[in-house]
Amino acid sequence: MAQYTLKPDSDFAREIAQAGGESLKKCYQCATCSVACPMAPVNAPYPRKEMIWASWGLRDKFDSDVDIWLCHNCGNCSEMCPRGARPADVLSAARNMVYKNLTEPAIVGKWMSSAGGLKNLFLIPAVLWFVVWALRAAINGQWFPRAADGRIVFGQIFYGDYTIDPIFMLTFFGACFIMYRSVRKLWEMFTPQGRMLVIGPRKNWIFHLVDVLWEEVVTHKKFDDCEDGPVTGKPTQNRKTGHAFLVWSFVILAFVTAAVAMGHWGGKIVPAIHIETPMPLSFPVKILANIGALLLICGLALLTWRRVQLDPERLGSGFYDWYLLGIIWLVAVTGILSQCFRLADSIVPAFMVYYLHLVFVWMLFAYLPWSKLGHFVYRTAALVFVRMYGRS
Repeated sequence: MAQYTLKPDSDFAREIAQAGGESLKKCYQCATCSVACPMAPVNAPYPRKEMIWASWGLRDKFDSDVDIWLCHNCGNCSEMCPRGARPADVLSAARNMVYKNLTEPAIVGKWMSSAGGLKNLFLIPAVLWFVVWALRAAINGQWFPRAADGRIVFGQIFYGDYTIDPIFMLTFFGACFIMYRSVRKLWEMFTPQGRMLVIGPRKNWIFHLVDVLWEEVVTHKKFDDCEDGPVTGKPTQNRKTGHAFLVWSFVILAFVTAAVAMGHWGGKIVPAIHIETPMPLSFPVKILANIGALLLICGLALLTWRRVQLDPERLGSGFYDWYLLGIIWLVAVTGILSQCFRLADSIVPAFMVYYLHLVFVWMLFAYLPWSKLGHFVYRTAALVFVRMYGRS
């Protein structure tokens, strides 16, 4: 008979509790959670096994567990749990712990694990952009300069060619590289030793990725699947609309950023495509940008309202949840206020708010590999992995 030696970690359950799974001790392994989950496949149900592993302190099991990334946190399992053990929170806490240790440098993951690290997370970009502001102010001779025609132009201080563009390019592509390394590490953790039986037809991972992006991003079909699960007797707001607004606002604003960059840099070579900033409100790209901002606010409002309405006895909200919502709110509000103050010709608040806008945008992208926003990438990798081996 084969033997397997368990290696429990006595501190693991405590860490799970600190990360948001403090209700774990109430679980008595009735398996209601696995039955209630509309996403778990019959041949590999969750989250019951994760509840067992967490209770026994089997930290290493979670590192290779693809299922914790497949959970869409609909809360059905927590709503149906007869003991209030909140399995959804335990899965969320397990993901948070993997975030913390998956991505280097690990110190950022430590800061991202609790509100106590917010000071450090904020100070890094705050100092960075203040130094940029101070240097440009020394060159211009003033902290709040106007353009030659009297307009408020943020580029007078935060010049695109030498400050914003290179800093954000390094930040964005640096975060992408860190995320790429993390996904590769996660994939290796998923992959067992030896050979795996593939059920169903084989196809290249790229085709699986296209399928996942269609269902997860374009149609948000999985959120409907969550809503089609067992009736819990408690009304819940479908997250589909809020998430769709948020995703499409990011797509629109990314397109606007790319168009402005193309107009700025490409316009140096082809003057016909040059885009002058700040753009007038009637300019098509500016109209699209404001539409994206409106969608962003609407999506944030829907998701924030839903989270506020959650029953804390059944489904909690952890630091990772509020950090992501909070930082996107700050990006949206400071971006809109920057435009409003500029149009109102209020130069001091315009520059102050724009400075904060740059700080919060930097935080959003630089810390993406450690934040809940990174879950989108890790979940996508997990979904592609399971589809390659016959699970849907």
